[in-house]
Amino acid sequence: MRAPVEPAIDLSPRTADEVRTTTCYMCACRCGIKVWLRDGQIRYIQGNPEHPVNRGVLCAKGSAGIMQHYSPARLDKPLLRVGERGSGEFREIEWDEALEIASGWLAPIRARNPDELAFFTGRDQSQALTGWWAQQFGTVNYAAHGGFCSVNMAAGGLYTLGGSFWEFGEPDWEHTRYLMMWGVAEDHDSNPIKLGLGQLKGRGAKIVAVNPVRSGYGAIADEWIGIRPGTDGLFAFALAHELLKADRIDLDYLVRYTNAHWLVVRNPGGSDDGLFARNGDGDALCWDRQAGAEANANDIGVSPAVVGEVVLADGRRAVPAFHLIAERYLDPQYSPDAVSERCGIPADTIRRIARELAEAAFDHAIELPIAWTDAWGREHKTMRGRPVAMHAMRGISAHSNGFHTCRALHLLQLLLGAVDTPGSFRYQPPFPKPIPPPNRPGKRRQENGVLDAAPLGFVHSPEDLVVDAAGQPRRIDHAFSWAYPLSAHGMMHTVIRNAWAGDPYKIDTLMMFMANMSWNSAMNTAQTMQWLTDKDESGEYRIPRIIYADAYASEMVAYADLVLPDTTYLERFDAISLLDRPISDADGAADAIRHPVLDAAEQSPGRDVRGFQSVLIELGARIGLPGLVNEDGSAKYRDYADYITRHERAPGVGLLAGWRGADGELEAKGPPNPDQLQRYIDNGGFWRSEVPEDARYFKMANRGYLDWAQRMGFIGHAEPIVLQLYSETLQKFRLAAQGHGPSQPPEEHRKRVAAYFDPLPMWFEPFEGAQTSQDEFPLSAVTQRPMFMYHAWGSQNAWLRQIAARNWLYMHPDTGARHGIGDEDWIDVTSHNGTITVQAKFAANVQPDTVWTWNAIGKRRGAWRLGKDAPEGRQGFLLNHLISDITPRGDYANADPVTGQAAWFDLRVRIAKAADSEATVSEPQFAPLELGQADDKPLRYGAQFRRKSSR
Repeated sequence: MRAPVEPAIDLSPRTADEVRTTTCYMCACRCGIKVWLRDGQIRYIQGNPEHPVNRGVLCAKGSAGIMQHYSPARLDKPLLRVGERGSGEFREIEWDEALEIASGWLAPIRARNPDELAFFTGRDQSQALTGWWAQQFGTVNYAAHGGFCSVNMAAGGLYTLGGSFWEFGEPDWEHTRYLMMWGVAEDHDSNPIKLGLGQLKGRGAKIVAVNPVRSGYGAIADEWIGIRPGTDGLFAFALAHELLKADRIDLDYLVRYTNAHWLVVRNPGGSDDGLFARNGDGDALCWDRQAGAEANANDIGVSPAVVGEVVLADGRRAVPAFHLIAERYLDPQYSPDAVSERCGIPADTIRRIARELAEAAFDHAIELPIAWTDAWGREHKTMRGRPVAMHAMRGISAHSNGFHTCRALHLLQLLLGAVDTPGSFRYQPPFPKPIPPPNRPGKRRQENGVLDAAPLGFVHSPEDLVVDAAGQPRRIDHAFSWAYPLSAHGMMHTVIRNAWAGDPYKIDTLMMFMANMSWNSAMNTAQTMQWLTDKDESGEYRIPRIIYADAYASEMVAYADLVLPDTTYLERFDAISLLDRPISDADGAADAIRHPVLDAAEQSPGRDVRGFQSVLIELGARIGLPGLVNEDGSAKYRDYADYITRHERAPGVGLLAGWRGADGELEAKGPPNPDQLQRYIDNGGFWRSEVPEDARYFKMANRGYLDWAQRMGFIGHAEPIVLQLYSETLQKFRLAAQGHGPSQPPEEHRKRVAAYFDPLPMWFEPFEGAQTSQDEFPLSAVTQRPMFMYHAWGSQNAWLRQIAARNWLYMHPDTGARHGIGDEDWIDVTSHNGTITVQAKFAANVQPDTVWTWNAIGKRRGAWRLGKDAPEGRQGFLLNHLISDITPRGDYANADPVTGQAAWFDLRVRIAKAADSEATVSEPQFAPLELGQADDKPLRYGAQFRRKSSR
């Protein structure tokens, strides 16, 4: 009998011998992943179906995390510069020497003047640690990436709703009938949005995408509104105009939950003009129509007026805040016909969208059979909602008018009664917060040198600004100054220029983490590189010392004096904390961890890297920062994992909310639990606590939610949060600019503050467009982040590079014809700040007065250890070279005047065929960096496993 034939291939290979769960770091979504290992190496990465963020869904980025971990660009050891800054000449050193050097630089600063340290972090997700560390050091000069990314979104929401779009709120995917997405690209919160859009598509809800570019989510929308960049606020006001004109607004909602009925004093020129009228206890007043007299606006037994001027008992005149709203937005300047041309949207389309919003909100109101009790004790048998939802992101935020545009969208939602009701935008815990949130920016040092509060926070009035006695900035980035008062995230994009210029003073050391500030995170890129290397008359660098931490050989590494090599995200502990950027959803609070699923030393013998958070904790102990040492001077924490477990921000409040208490029986608040991290690991890397069913809507005024949030430590007092259609905070700044109050701006800022600190949302032409000629620069130029990449450290990934290894400047075919440009021509693109040479590509998915590209794909040659002829370095490019860090007039940063957010998307350009008719390489090109170079062979993964199995 013939013996059975062995199959030529293994039909059921053993793909893995172990699976570990952790949290992805390939974008800001923070999905749960399952990492499959065999023989200690990654075999594949899968979405975790139990995780509340992505429920098993995983994108290309997450799957390609394998190649992020095994990237040739990984740094191996600490580096000390030996050549000129920018040359890339280093020598490898050991960690003991690196930490001794760093602490030797930092300790004298701390003793002399802590503000001589500027500590700025980029795309890290550990600001609950880094901000606290800066507070312990005592420097006011700390910020994170939000100042050039999303502070308009955050501040616009937090000063209006006590919450915001972005990752801190979501549409009611289950119940909404009509979703408007404003400026939403595919790079943030991507998998939850994809899941949600799938739900809407399945239910037949309408999706409208408002964006100059139609890609990703916009490509599956039912309607694309190809708006001109920077005009979203005008569009929102035209919609509000139509709703007000048709009386299609929810006045009952406005009176119950907003300050629409609060009386605003009308006293032109007076110190109280524009402030709320208040009683002796400080409570806002309204006008009770039945009594014909003023009353406490918080009382529920009154019938408040929402329009009409009244005379108060003290003789002052006042009008309800809603009166001012109606007065402003019913003005013909906001009619669809008036704004149509500037927005690039037909007036009839604007009118139709307004009708559709009203129809969905009012003709299809929904009612959930859920009983609840409001903050005043009134019982409701059902939850009634307006099934209109909005979501917005960087496309509206990254403009010099972005703060007011964000507020305009919230105004529109509030008029419809569509904030945290069934079917509308919903808060995610720990939001909503009081308006504004109570934490103010730190500015005074205590006896032990520690700041009185964290360096970042929320300004309530001019007295909270971080300025000196003359009203001049105290921070190196000028955040929280009269130039940019509400800069809640700091201003990372201004740090290098100001440090180079010594404005307002010279710093000693610039310490940065994951911030590619010499390349794709810099405006005015070429000059930024010059500032990093410029020397003074004595031959010393104007920025004396630069410490930089990163996992990869990015462009910024070359400009550091000391490089601290970070781990990959699969080798480290991280806390995705409720104190930082939480992963909650509207129905539950959640947080998560990362933990080492791989050991760096075992993976790559000779590679000696450490998680930056642990390095920061050790540095703090070495220089004796109060919160990081015991009374005897010994280190308080072993490493970051120990800090996560044992640190308490307040009694019972730590970085993680799950499994607190000695036995892990408590949640949110409780003593540290030594086994907490293991409990997270055993649970798939996350913790989640359900919001009680009767507390899931109307969170700002729901007794069940407010009591629950107070118990969880999210709010200090279970008082209702009144949504702020009209911002008294902004009016206080306007009054200061008009000469009132104890803290007033220097003369050079008065007109600016008075103009832009309008208590109602306003629109103004973005600064670059207003200060340049539209004839000379007729086109807007914007970037989008692709769904398949996230910043520079995603676009060096071997698998993701197979999707795109270079970018093009995309334009509508009609735009090309207008400017005499053909498909794939090489062209010169010129702004007021410079010229780049790139290759054009026709695409009809763009508004014809706009050109666009993918961001962060273009690389400087020699960085990221790509091959010397890698397309990213030869054909790839950045628009950053064209974007100035200051306004065309040169008087302020190229930023929002309220928050200081970088105005990346205000760029205006002209295009023409390249002057060099033989061009085949993008310009500008810079000398290649010497950071190590991979060979040009394809980078493969997995072949070694096939070879092993075949033996």
